[in-house]
Amino acid sequence: MTKHQEVIDARKAREQATLLEQLRKMPIIQVACEKAGVSRATYYRWRKEDEAFTASADEALQDGVSLVSDMAESQLLTGIRDGNLGAVMYWLKHRNANYNTKLEVTARIKQDNEALTPEQEAAITEALKLASLTDEDAPSTSLPPSDNGQATENIIGK
Repeated sequence: MTKHQEVIDARKAREQATLLEQLRKMPIIQVACEKAGVSRATYYRWRKEDEAFTASADEALQDGVSLVSDMAESQLLTGIRDGNLGAVMYWLKHRNANYNTKLEVTARIKQDNEALTPEQEAAITEALKLASLTDEDAPSTSLPPSDNGQATENIIGK
């Protein structure tokens, strides 16, 4: 490796370390790149060319997201302490099941257990024939009479 290449590699390592530190503080790529003096294109090129950098960048971004989340929760708790009703409601709605938005669905299910019409039975028989089942292999298409609203599917082979 030439002296020139060593200088380039050392500068790249410093720039990557600075960028990773910025991502830990502010997990927004554009902002971190600006603060580190690295272009977005360079950041994405490094990610494409260097798996170790990609892993480190992903870890730094996750650390940054965790930091911002901690700061946001701290601000939320301060709002609750200060009696901010919006903060109180937000906390309750997202942390206590009793305050979640609820959706109630009421439906009436219609269940038909009627026997097939002769036309329906003929269509099913024809479809089974077209599916290469012989008359002996074709299942019965008759359904038993209704059993007090409970669904039954009794298709019994001949």
